[in-house]
Amino acid sequence: MKGLPFHRLLALATRQLLRDARAGELRVLFFALLVAVTASTAIGYFSARLNDGMQRRASEFLGADLLLTGTSPAAPAQIEQGKQLGLDHARLVEFSSVIAGDEAIQLVSVKAVDSHYPLRGQLKSASAPYGAERPGTGPRPGEVWAEARVLATLDVQVGDRIELGSTSLRLSRVLTYLPDEAGDFYSLTPHVLMHLDDLAATEVVQPGSRVRYREQWRGAPEALKAYRQAVEPNLAANQRLEDARDGSRQVGGALNRAERYLNLASLAAVLLAGVAVALSAARFAARRFDASALLRCLGLSRRQALSLFSLQLAMLGLTASLSGALLGWLGQHGLFFLLQGLLPADLPPGGPGPALAGMATGLVALAGFALPPLAALGRVPPLRVLRRDLLPVPLSAWLVYGAALLALGLIMWRLSLDLKLTLALLGGGLLATLLLGALLLSGLRGLRRLLARAALPWRLGLGQLLRHPLAAAGQSLAFGLIILAMALIALLRGELLDTWQEQLPAQAPNHFALNVLPAEQDAFSARLTQLSPHPVTLYPVVPGRLVMINGEPVRQIVSKESQGERAIQRDLSLTWASELPADNQLLAGRWWSPGDDGDLPGVSVESKLAESLQLRLGDRLSFSVGGLNRDAQVSSLREVDWNNFRPNFYMIFEPGTLQDLPVTYLTSFYLPPRQERELVELARAFPAVTLLQVDALLKQLRSIVAQVTLAIEYVLLFVLAAGLAVLFAGLQATLDERIRQGALLRALGAERRLLISARRTEFALLGAASGLLAALGCELISFLLYRFAFDLSWQPHPWLLVLPLIGALLVGGAGIIGTRRALNVSPLTVLREG
Repeated sequence: MKGLPFHRLLALATRQLLRDARAGELRVLFFALLVAVTASTAIGYFSARLNDGMQRRASEFLGADLLLTGTSPAAPAQIEQGKQLGLDHARLVEFSSVIAGDEAIQLVSVKAVDSHYPLRGQLKSASAPYGAERPGTGPRPGEVWAEARVLATLDVQVGDRIELGSTSLRLSRVLTYLPDEAGDFYSLTPHVLMHLDDLAATEVVQPGSRVRYREQWRGAPEALKAYRQAVEPNLAANQRLEDARDGSRQVGGALNRAERYLNLASLAAVLLAGVAVALSAARFAARRFDASALLRCLGLSRRQALSLFSLQLAMLGLTASLSGALLGWLGQHGLFFLLQGLLPADLPPGGPGPALAGMATGLVALAGFALPPLAALGRVPPLRVLRRDLLPVPLSAWLVYGAALLALGLIMWRLSLDLKLTLALLGGGLLATLLLGALLLSGLRGLRRLLARAALPWRLGLGQLLRHPLAAAGQSLAFGLIILAMALIALLRGELLDTWQEQLPAQAPNHFALNVLPAEQDAFSARLTQLSPHPVTLYPVVPGRLVMINGEPVRQIVSKESQGERAIQRDLSLTWASELPADNQLLAGRWWSPGDDGDLPGVSVESKLAESLQLRLGDRLSFSVGGLNRDAQVSSLREVDWNNFRPNFYMIFEPGTLQDLPVTYLTSFYLPPRQERELVELARAFPAVTLLQVDALLKQLRSIVAQVTLAIEYVLLFVLAAGLAVLFAGLQATLDERIRQGALLRALGAERRLLISARRTEFALLGAASGLLAALGCELISFLLYRFAFDLSWQPHPWLLVLPLIGALLVGGAGIIGTRRALNVSPLTVLREG
């Protein structure tokens, strides 16, 4: 066989692989690779299709090539400059308001647009709810379009009239698609489209109202660039320019974070699959030492022997990778189905890239985790044919671990994971594994003392665990972490919202009222006094933006992705008060008194925002308010209870600082149940006021949380499958010993029922330990989250006590299936091997 050509070597490898296809370690190896490639491919398709869709529709998400947006109308000079450059222009105004039918009201997001809207993309509508949609221009003056859910809520039909502010408009069509609307993931309220000419008649938009003005531009790249250069230096503090890249980043930011967590779940599945690959490959190599020695005696060189077995694993890996790529392509459709309504509907197909990348992930995992034990087959001495105690010289430890780390690094690079977050999770996971593993090992050692008095099935089952304590601890940890992750998600899915609501005081405010006009302040307060059993306080609100801290632009001070950066990206609700609000606690500085007389008026800042902005007492803050600059000095820092459903503010000014500016009022109030009719009458009496129903928003939020959580649990199924692969790989690693032990016990007279009972005891105990670890870990993590992250009172969760039972059933069933071969071996096997 010396000098065997490659095609003969390939044919021999194929025949041996087909002959050994029923071997347990090959099935587990195939399954582990299948799971790794399926998880990687499914999440890869999810990420790629989402990103491709965002890039393809980047301009469409803006509805234009360039957008000038702000909380006040654009200056006439800014509009004129664009028209002089030959750019197409469209104008729209966005705001929230309440529309009313005969018996119900609905909070909506209103777009008032001119006849040129949109400049990019198509506006689509239907003649009836859920009817055939068609593209076209927007509503004409006197008409309004609304989404289908608005018609269902108000119980109105196309052709009816609905009230918006001080006017009524005819509902002419059902709105089905807005090109510059990012989807339900970014808006909880339905959309209504009206013509810009009707805006003044509604009397909803008043000085100080929360409104966003958008100027859309379309044209040649050179003209757009010239317009940006002309306008950008003179932008007001509350204005900004957005192009397709900015819009794409804004639209994709939240989903990018979701992608990162899905990729981390994919990494966990690949790592667990890698462990199963390593265990299976080690048994694959150990069971072929004799075959390798025989082939060496027949003239096969060391290199050819290694090539022969490498070709077998390569063919197995390629088959598993192709199958996993197909399953991953199918699996990503399930992920998109679970997230329907949160994502754009017309995403591109994604192409072959994610499938190829998933296959590469599987082959890299196979190479990194399987090649070290496989390399031993090339160094089996031919003398092993006569002396079976001879083993190949093992590889150095750094080469074994180096190959695994290299494979891990390549997989992390392919998944584009955040390095710090990934290393923190890996480090934390390693620490938790060491601590919990040490606890499990000590527990197993403590069981030795109980063996003497235990029944025979218990002695046999526990004895198997005690003979391989490291393997038992590793398998228990792997399943414990998987059960913990799933239990924690189930725990947090709805309980946080439920606990939050339960801890609110009785008759806590369940409605917010925004945009109360100064002329209606007294009348609105009097009307609420009649409706609500509790006194109501109206707070003055002026929108303004922080622009300078001690004379330095605020953008140069805050760090990325911090609370401070999020605060300066938008207008804050600024207010003033003579007394410290009841639910606020002063942490530093002092509240002002009527006799205070300083160089600058004082401002009290919420403590966490002050920490993010690096503010200290005495710092000078500059705000842009209504196109004017106002300076104030930090006089105190406050702790705010944001969970009380009352108006809360980052900035509270000293009285007299902002009172000369256009202002609206804000309040929250409690409305007893079954007073929907009174709420409709209140909305009609004060059309400019926006009424926000907190209960409805919480219901919508709970629905979205449940939907996203379901998708995460779907991804965790891959991790569970990888954990099963680890369990079966561990079982296969001890299967030869179990076969000999079972045959010997049968030869000594043991009944099959005794062996089944011992196996059931072993794996049920292993699964119960996994469930117990998951229950303890879930309680500990929930306590830390409630205590330090969510500031909620923690209570034990007795239902977590079912996790040991779930673990015992899951691992026990898998263990019985994985070792059934050991129970079927005849006692003659022992005699033959003897």
